[in-house]
Amino acid sequence: MIHISETLAVQTVESFLSAEESARLVKIMDSEAAGWRPRTQAEVLPAPALAQEILALATVRSLPAIRRAMPSIAAATPWGYTELTTGQCVPSHLDGIRSPRTAPRRIGRISVVIAEAEEGGEFYTETTADPSPWTTTLLGVADGFVSGTPLARSLPHETAADPHAAEAEWLAATTRTRWTARAGRGVAIAYGAQLIHGVTPVVRGRLRKFVTDLTDAPVS
Repeated sequence: MIHISETLAVQTVESFLSAEESARLVKIMDSEAAGWRPRTQAEVLPAPALAQEILALATVRSLPAIRRAMPSIAAATPWGYTELTTGQCVPSHLDGIRSPRTAPRRIGRISVVIAEAEEGGEFYTETTADPSPWTTTLLGVADGFVSGTPLARSLPHETAADPHAAEAEWLAATTRTRWTARAGRGVAIAYGAQLIHGVTPVVRGRLRKFVTDLTDAPVS
């Protein structure tokens, strides 16, 4: 059974990528995505096959550590690549659980930086006691969740032109407490799908990272 705490958890894996693996990924993306820049702050480029291989091995290696906080995690979806440059950020948002009653469910997300910005571009999470992030839906045993598990709102990635362009109005009106992570190159951050999060503005330089979903069953 999936527990609410998994969908709100944060777990880091400090040795997710070795220095050599990070350097290889930089070289791969320099070659495969030379000159590519996201058109929106939410755009993600599918990682090329060589990068997928490195990241898939790192994921398998790191699953035991991730499962300490998220025991329902069984697999990850294919990885995507994105960048943020000076002045860009990812405003606070919620990924949410896509198709909560049908496996594979997105229980969390994971990101790993391969090149840090010179200043800014830090991942953060936000917590709140305000009820506004939550819908009235409660999930139960028949859905694969512990009985009475609340379902949070989500940002409509699939339909919005740029879901990370700005905070949703309901979220902007919510009082929150921010927790900023200063995780460096090669450190993975796994975070629950019902956790508010974002990335601070890049002040100088360019942030380069990979992201993917963490699911409770392999994606066919």
